[in-house]
Amino acid sequence: MNKENGIIKWLISGPPLLFLLVFFAIPSLIMIFTSFRFPGEFGGLAPVFVSSGERSDESGLTLEAYQFFFSDFLYVEIFLKSFAVAAITTLICLTMAYPLALLIARSEKRFRNLMIMLVVLPFASNFLIRIYAWMIILGPESALSYFINAILDIFGMAPVTLLFSPFAVLIGMVYVHLPFMVLPLYTNLEKHDPVLLDAAQDLGANSWQRFWRVTWPQSLPGIFSGSALVFIPVLGMFAVPDILGGTGDILVGNLIKDQFLGTRDWPFGSALSIMLTLSVLAIAAIATWFARPAVGRRRQFGEN
Repeated sequence: MNKENGIIKWLISGPPLLFLLVFFAIPSLIMIFTSFRFPGEFGGLAPVFVSSGERSDESGLTLEAYQFFFSDFLYVEIFLKSFAVAAITTLICLTMAYPLALLIARSEKRFRNLMIMLVVLPFASNFLIRIYAWMIILGPESALSYFINAILDIFGMAPVTLLFSPFAVLIGMVYVHLPFMVLPLYTNLEKHDPVLLDAAQDLGANSWQRFWRVTWPQSLPGIFSGSALVFIPVLGMFAVPDILGGTGDILVGNLIKDQFLGTRDWPFGSALSIMLTLSVLAIAAIATWFARPAVGRRRQFGEN
């Protein structure tokens, strides 16, 4: 019986472990190893052996890529700007998604599936097509540009260019990642017991107090989940800044992509990827540490 249980256990857990090993652990180890290698003369990695069959002088390991990263504040500035864009995008998505998710969760059940389908409907079309559509919407000849510049002209202000700007990048980021904030929030808000709101109302709490004292604490797990699903992908996003941003809107995702596909400096690109991963893990650890008291209070509130 124990042997059969062990076989069943491995049949269940084996495929996910194999998937993580092949598509996560091994590539991560390769990336770490690559970050300590020397770059090749024509890109890629320096060869281990030269044409004579002897070991190359650059076949060993080096900290050159990491030293180059910390030697120029430009790369640290790009990291900081990327984190700022990710934080602003997450905040905007939370501000827009919370009322929508609350509306869906408190709607009649016959309308919920339709509203959720409308939220995920953009995923039915190609990602690049949706981003290129924003080029038309934000273009200099678009109705939106004419409208905004007409208002600015009334107040005596100079016209602005919406496309190829930080504003366009932020719009694209929010548009792409907004559903990832709505869905976790809706999943959480749907499970709230309305009896708690009725009890708070009976105790004299107004609508604002009921929201902050009852609804908001219970929705914190959904907020943390949605924020993670938005913040982390935005950090590595390079397609939106490439298409909608200008030359000054390079984020860390664009920088990493250029190192692998442009300059072909694989060690430096790998080092940037490792630094980004460590930064995300550090932020996740800090957020988890700060979230513990809030989640603890929420559980205590639910038990009471």
